[in-house]
Amino acid sequence: MAIFQSKNRKNNQILPYLFTSLTWCSGALIILIFIGLIIELCWQGRQAFSVFGFEFITSTTWNPVKQQYSAGVSLIGTLLSSCIGVMLALPLSFGCAYCLSELMPRFIARYMTATIQLLAAIPSIILGMWGFFILVPLMSKYVQPFLKQVFGNVPYVEILFSGGTFGVGILTAGLILAIMITPFITAMMQESFANTPSMLKESAYSLGATKWEVMRHVTLPWVQKGVIGGIVLGWGRALGETMAVTFVIGNAHHAGWSLFTSSNTIASLIALEFSESTAGSLKMSSLMALGAVLMMISFIVLFCSQLLLKQVLKSR
Repeated sequence: MAIFQSKNRKNNQILPYLFTSLTWCSGALIILIFIGLIIELCWQGRQAFSVFGFEFITSTTWNPVKQQYSAGVSLIGTLLSSCIGVMLALPLSFGCAYCLSELMPRFIARYMTATIQLLAAIPSIILGMWGFFILVPLMSKYVQPFLKQVFGNVPYVEILFSGGTFGVGILTAGLILAIMITPFITAMMQESFANTPSMLKESAYSLGATKWEVMRHVTLPWVQKGVIGGIVLGWGRALGETMAVTFVIGNAHHAGWSLFTSSNTIASLIALEFSESTAGSLKMSSLMALGAVLMMISFIVLFCSQLLLKQVLKSR
């Protein structure tokens, strides 16, 4: 009996130790992979950084014939398309999450939630093909001419809606990204709405508050953390999207003020040019440097979101 008790005592001491060790190793492994990825990208892109210097970020030249490469155009395209996608997806996601959590009957909301989650499972290349064959013609025939007619004569705004209406461009890429990231942001917000204490909402209703007032003064302040988390998750997803954007952005190394302008993003440029680059060449080094720039952008977005989240929590 004493032998069995001693064995059980040893197992009770070993198992927590193993669990704690595996947990620490898993966390450290993720950090090491992240740091190793950044080091590898910077090391492979050192040739481009040494040749072009800071102009690699600020310049807009991409000329393989003259061996001149830069990240300016693709950086602008990445930021613009992702910002447009987040701005379009945010109200749609908020409306879907609030409707599913607060307004719809539960048996309907259950099936609608599953449908929205299935949208997140659609491969990006399928969305890109759909965007090229369906969305681009619609943008060319209806949306872009309408926007040009409405805003074409508005001072300071007309420059955003100038140029040819060919359907492709930064605005179309932003629409595709909005469709892609809406399920992710909706899921985060819906979870936040579900975790809002019902006592707070019932207290507001008992005082005569309307649904709008409860949402504005009770629910929204409570779910601020989830809303910010959803925005960051969606923006991070939009920054690194490749195939869907490649189909609809036009893939032209050109920077302009118009949202109808064909451009490219860092991810789409790497996808198109990687197979045509030889190992050890300046072009390959420039593509790896573009990957490092994209990683830095993602890190800056995450860092800024954490600062914003801390300010929100302090203001409560």
